[in-house]
Amino acid sequence: MTRLYAGIEGGGTKFVCAIGDASGKIYDRISIPTEDDPHKTLKNVIDFFQKTHLKTPLTAIGLGMFGPIDINTNSPDFGVISSTPKAGWNHFNPVKELRKTFNLPIGLELDVGASALGEYKWGNGKDVNSFVYWTIGTGIGAGVILSGKIMSDILLHPEMGHTYINHDKVKDPFPGICPYHGDCFEGLASGPAIEKRWGIKKATELPPDHKAWDLEAEYIAYAMANCILTISPQKIIIGGGVMQLQHLFPKIRKRTVELLNGYLQHPMILEDIDNYIVPPGLGNDSGICGAIAIAEEAFLTEKK
Repeated sequence: MTRLYAGIEGGGTKFVCAIGDASGKIYDRISIPTEDDPHKTLKNVIDFFQKTHLKTPLTAIGLGMFGPIDINTNSPDFGVISSTPKAGWNHFNPVKELRKTFNLPIGLELDVGASALGEYKWGNGKDVNSFVYWTIGTGIGAGVILSGKIMSDILLHPEMGHTYINHDKVKDPFPGICPYHGDCFEGLASGPAIEKRWGIKKATELPPDHKAWDLEAEYIAYAMANCILTISPQKIIIGGGVMQLQHLFPKIRKRTVELLNGYLQHPMILEDIDNYIVPPGLGNDSGICGAIAIAEEAFLTEKK
């Protein structure tokens, strides 16, 4: 009998919930708005899974969640969201909320870590052992796969979206929108930053030839160059809502090579950058597929 796993991609705008198996096949899914009241959001999540669980028991739950969040299973605060700018979610514990209803193994990773795992198993990361998955959308973050595993045994988890990049305040006087850092990478280049800078409702309203996109590519390229110089991944995958705009990729690749300025003499960078900085192979399903993979890992870990 096929084991069914529950996957949850918990984002700042919506929660994507799905039921799938170990092959990555998805049988059912739903998208639930992320309310300011986390209890209301989780109630809707639980109701969705409960309908299936009562008929065909689920095996485990995998959760890829926006952060910062404590993902250390040995911590007394495991599952607790800390200093998030998302209203109402500070100090909420979605794992604890799920356990009130489901007596199942529950695996937890940062949302971008889940996306990275999905890409490693079934997407554009399956041909390499080490890569970085970036998401650029409502927020900015990165998940790192090292030797086939999500990077762990660290203090918390990577928050690479809040690193600082070069900000020419004459060229771009916009102060940034991050409530903690102002003009960090997320504060300058996230979807909401683009919208506030240019006074629009959605970034996709801007035409491809708008000067906003050269600036956006500049900021992303600085982050990619820093990523290459610090982690030296075998590949970089960039997803998220902003990166649905495919015209950004050529700009980012070109500017990243310019910023590296021949310092790293590797053919992937010098000759094959188009296959080095790439979109996700799973499209918008990287996170939810990764969450199902996390559920399977939680089941196999508890079974040992």
